[in-house]
Amino acid sequence: MTNFVPTPTVPAPDIVRCAYMEIVVTDLATSRAFYVDLLGLHVTEEDETTIYLRSLEEFIHHNLVLRKGPIAAVAAFAYRVKSPAEVDAAEAYYKELGCRVERRKEGFTKGIGDSVRVEDPLGFPYEFFYETEHVERLTQRYDLYSAGELVRLDHFNQVTPDVPKGRKYLEDLGFRVSEDIQDSDGVTYAAWMHRKQTVHDTALTGGNGPRMHHVAFATHEKHNIIQICDKMGALRISDRIERGPGRHGVSNAFYLYILDPDGHRIEIYTQDYYTGDPDNPTITWDVHDNQRRDWWGNPVVPSWYTEASLVLDLDGNPQPVIERTDASEMAVTVGADGFSYTRTTEGEGAGAVEQKKGFKLGAQL
Repeated sequence: MTNFVPTPTVPAPDIVRCAYMEIVVTDLATSRAFYVDLLGLHVTEEDETTIYLRSLEEFIHHNLVLRKGPIAAVAAFAYRVKSPAEVDAAEAYYKELGCRVERRKEGFTKGIGDSVRVEDPLGFPYEFFYETEHVERLTQRYDLYSAGELVRLDHFNQVTPDVPKGRKYLEDLGFRVSEDIQDSDGVTYAAWMHRKQTVHDTALTGGNGPRMHHVAFATHEKHNIIQICDKMGALRISDRIERGPGRHGVSNAFYLYILDPDGHRIEIYTQDYYTGDPDNPTITWDVHDNQRRDWWGNPVVPSWYTEASLVLDLDGNPQPVIERTDASEMAVTVGADGFSYTRTTEGEGAGAVEQKKGFKLGAQL
């Protein structure tokens, strides 16, 4: 299926980090209750159609935009670049790729200046910006600090039918791979890719797409995530907990996945690791290893593999969803007895795990 994206001759924009996501919600008041009253994100400003939210440690105008619209979808995956000149670089880069490009000197949202939005080679709406309004960083506003405080936007996760194509495209864009999931035939099911010095700014998950799998916010500690679970239980909305809490194998992070009123998936995430060294190794996991998604070996609910949010083109229309033709991760990990393992012995395909951990799980256990 792979049709690799050509590498432009002009330099790629120098991306600093994932910065914000703009999502379309169908009921603004209900979504505000979820993101502000439940999760505690801080309102920078709002009007009758749009709410601009940020996490505790953020100083740019927002990390999440809720915009009222007729169809729940994602309008932008936005990245901050290193300087104003890098916005020019983004425009030139994507034009050479033959992508649709739109530039607005006044920005696409409040609080953001000169920006470029593109329909990228995978069909996702990417944005690149440098200019932004600075707002109060709330790090020492302990009077506002909640027990489940979300402190940073951590990453995006994108569903695409062609992970190798996406990996090559993002590597050309300057992203580095921290971890991936493969099988013995070399099929790649997912890749975690970063610009900042953590496990990822975005991940590519193999499936029908383009769609947004989730957007993730970080907490300081595991107990912050437990508090969110307790709060959801107390409010009798625990049915919105889709998966977790648990510990990932990939990324090593403690996690929780919840669904907003429109079904957009939100991950609450903490305790991954530093990836900033130039020779930081890529960790490869066997797709059959039960511990790659959950370190405790818990099964993953099927909806986590099949459900995701639509993404919009630059006109605000949903992008067509293309079916993945390679083997899906769900097919080999959900309800497929005999195709997955937790404990392994030498010769059973555990090489990736053994190389990663430096010991043989079967021998030790």
